[in-house]
Amino acid sequence: MLDLVLKNGKIVDGTGNPWFRGDIGVKDGIIVSVGSIDQEAHKVIDVGRQIISPGFIDGHCHSDLMILDHPDSDIKLQQGVTTEVVGNCGLAPAPLVPSNAELLKTYIQPVVGNTSWEWPWETVGQYMDHVAKSSISEHIATYVAHGALRIAVMGFENRPATTAEIARMKELLEEGLRAGAIGLSIGLLYAPGSYTSREELAELCSVLPKYNGLLSTHIRGEGNNLLPSVAEVIWIAEKTGISLHISHLKAAGKINWGKVMDALELVEEARARGMDVTVDVYPYNAGSTTLTTVLPPWVLEGGIEATLEAFRNPSLRARIKEELSHEQTEWDNLVCSTGWNSVIVSSVNSDKNKHLEGKPISEIAELRSLHPVDCMMDLLLEEDGQIAIVYFHMSDDDVKQVISYEKSLIASDSLNCEIGKPHPRTYGTFPRVFAKYVRDDKILSLEQAVRKLTSFPVQRFKLGKRGLLVPGYAADITVFDMETIQDTASFADPRQFPTGISHVVVGGQLTLSHGVHTHKREGSLIRAQHCCSHHH
Repeated sequence: MLDLVLKNGKIVDGTGNPWFRGDIGVKDGIIVSVGSIDQEAHKVIDVGRQIISPGFIDGHCHSDLMILDHPDSDIKLQQGVTTEVVGNCGLAPAPLVPSNAELLKTYIQPVVGNTSWEWPWETVGQYMDHVAKSSISEHIATYVAHGALRIAVMGFENRPATTAEIARMKELLEEGLRAGAIGLSIGLLYAPGSYTSREELAELCSVLPKYNGLLSTHIRGEGNNLLPSVAEVIWIAEKTGISLHISHLKAAGKINWGKVMDALELVEEARARGMDVTVDVYPYNAGSTTLTTVLPPWVLEGGIEATLEAFRNPSLRARIKEELSHEQTEWDNLVCSTGWNSVIVSSVNSDKNKHLEGKPISEIAELRSLHPVDCMMDLLLEEDGQIAIVYFHMSDDDVKQVISYEKSLIASDSLNCEIGKPHPRTYGTFPRVFAKYVRDDKILSLEQAVRKLTSFPVQRFKLGKRGLLVPGYAADITVFDMETIQDTASFADPRQFPTGISHVVVGGQLTLSHGVHTHKREGSLIRAQHCCSHHH
């Protein structure tokens, strides 16, 4: 007797091969048959010619704490997502060293969200164990995050790590890899990652080959410095002989539009030399990050308290204003070419500034009769440095180029969204791929889109036997209607679930039925299988 049969679907199996008509049979959390099924089952769902696809994999997001705070994962399940990869961009809640705990919490809070509760872990392995024994509705895999490593060992100090500090970071990295983390993530745009030289990063990455670990990178600059930043991470990976994944590839700022083609050329050249390099992209022309990322890197030394202190010092304030007024060679001045009207405040913590959510800095500055840079610094002071922004700085053509690139996978880069007006990608990424890029713009075929959201990320992030609809694989399955699938989340009103996704199966359990959560929680922690990589 089977547990579940999905009947009469258009099966898109995740390989990229053409869809075919058929049924899927599930037992004990595993797909046991694909084709025409006559066996008895506890539950039979006639999907009436909808698409049956493997569950979508969100290969780049920041749900490290949300998965614990909101274990129903409605935001992702409603989009057909059954697995998330966290610990990205060098940002993660572990390792946690008590002496630097507050530094770590204020560092990751704008991205991974509310940190009001006590975390019951110190190491990455303990964080993973905590997730593993929690009752969650989707699967999770994680990186070891470089920013968190550096804060644990040396706080926010802007200097090269000593030999002893590098050795300690390597130990912490290795602890996480042994526990089953899939690799190392770095966020070179964010302090303290930005304080790290490529040589120091290469030294840290020397730990990865033994565990066949992946290096995932938020590169140093996505604007004027896009190409040298891509070249830098390729250099690190080539020097250490590891696989490289470049996160959310984009060209930020009008003067850089079109450069994604040159960036993809660098990736192709590296692959031609025998390097394993891939990229991901989210399907929007706006990014989302923390307001502090627009500041010159020196302002972020010493953590958020030191930054706020700098704003209170008139001469430092003048220096910040001056540096933000023209292009920079050493770091990416994100606002110079794109303007303060593209920087939208998406969330603040205080009630008194709630009414500013959804407004660009330029407009807030006018309301307050201030220079935009002064306005930005004042806002950060009022909000203790915790402000998230949505940032319109990409061209649609560039986004299409990366989405249609054969070696790109698509991920949401969703941030925590407890408050304010989050980027709509948090609620809309996966349905948008089908509605916009498959159905409307015809940039991808249905089968190509499914591959980029299923088997490709599974292969890339070593997520085990899932991501394909074949017997013996995990029964993580999404059923949707190609005619009606649609993201409804907008920048003005982002908290909207999509339409057209009817059923989601996680670990063999029907978790979303006719769009409603069944409160089944069959999610698990996925540990990378490093056992096979014995280097002699």
